[in-house]
Amino acid sequence: MTQRRCAWSEGDPLYQLYHDQEWGVPIHSDRKLFEFLTLEGMQAGLSWLTILKKRDNFRSAFDQFDPEKMASYDDKKVTELLQNAGIIRNRLKINAAIQNAKVFLEVQKEYGSFDAYIWQFVGGKSIKNAWKKIQDIPAVTQESEAMSKALQRRGFTFVGATICYAFMQAVGMVNDHVVDCFRYDEIG
Repeated sequence: MTQRRCAWSEGDPLYQLYHDQEWGVPIHSDRKLFEFLTLEGMQAGLSWLTILKKRDNFRSAFDQFDPEKMASYDDKKVTELLQNAGIIRNRLKINAAIQNAKVFLEVQKEYGSFDAYIWQFVGGKSIKNAWKKIQDIPAVTQESEAMSKALQRRGFTFVGATICYAFMQAVGMVNDHVVDCFRYDEIG
């Protein structure tokens, strides 16, 4: 008997693996949160599958998403990244990742961790939705709009409300697995 999954994950083994093991699982590691925030920004206008296929390349190119290292990237490093065919070679997105690393460090310093800051947008615990169909899942919510505005005020870029909601789904701030997906109850 095959397990039922969210429809978006069908058709590609990489999507299925991501869906089955990562998507919607609550993350509290600052490094992982920063990785997902960066990758969601890189995904703007592209498919998530494109990002998943390049994720290992991103990890290598961006020093395992070490925000301290990324915050110190200079023009030479940007030029190197723009020549790296293994990642998304978009100057605006690369510059955003560097800018976001700098602001991320400021937030960590102010709140003790990025985790403490970012999870406040859902009251510190996952929101468990109860969508019956993938079409029911919104692209934006009040929480993602509030997060987007707050991040932008702090100086983050490539953090629109849609990107923020995708981030919230990825890091388990919301459980948007459809109710008949086997992961819905597993994640809880």
